[in-house]
Amino acid sequence: MELVLFDLDNTLLAGDSDFEWAQYLISRGVLDKEVYEARNQEFFDQYKAGTLDIFEFLDFQLKPLARHSREQLDAWHREFMDARIRPMMTAKSVALVNKYLDAGAIVAIVTATNSFVTGPIARAFRIPHLVATIPAQENGAFTGKPRGTPAFKGGKIERVEAWLESLGLCWGSFQRSWFYSDSHNDLPLLGKVTDPVAVDPDDTLRKHADTLCWPVISLRG
Repeated sequence: MELVLFDLDNTLLAGDSDFEWAQYLISRGVLDKEVYEARNQEFFDQYKAGTLDIFEFLDFQLKPLARHSREQLDAWHREFMDARIRPMMTAKSVALVNKYLDAGAIVAIVTATNSFVTGPIARAFRIPHLVATIPAQENGAFTGKPRGTPAFKGGKIERVEAWLESLGLCWGSFQRSWFYSDSHNDLPLLGKVTDPVAVDPDDTLRKHADTLCWPVISLRG
């Protein structure tokens, strides 16, 4: 049995769904451009630099979910998928996912981006499992806060292990395990699998991959 894990943003997608969701809401006039655009870019830059405070970011990212009905959020998300996400789903990414699905591997997306944003994206890729940061809900409405451990940095290992346990599995259940990622923020989980793969990596991850002779691939185009 084989386990295949994919980071989402700038790995399977040729872009960042988290960043684009905020930009989409700004373009719709849901979020104030002057207030949110600069802050969104600031958090994105912190993520790339490895200095992001995940809880500060989630406070920013999840608050808009608490201000609107689920019906309205779902309608916006459908537009978001067509306008922003599907153009970032490259043929190479789709083919790679399908290769593992057709081979019978257990395939999951593991992402710090919240499950409201990423759930429909996972379904668009036909990936059956999603390990994502969970937005808390009360009475069917989002609270604007996260629930449990965010799937970020070392938290990805914790969340993956909890998910595997829910399936009655563990790392030892698999002959081989892959994790595909673009980011040095994912070094903890990349170091946990048998087959780490750097995908269009940032400079820090590329240097690490070169040092350890990890495969480096591109899913662009």
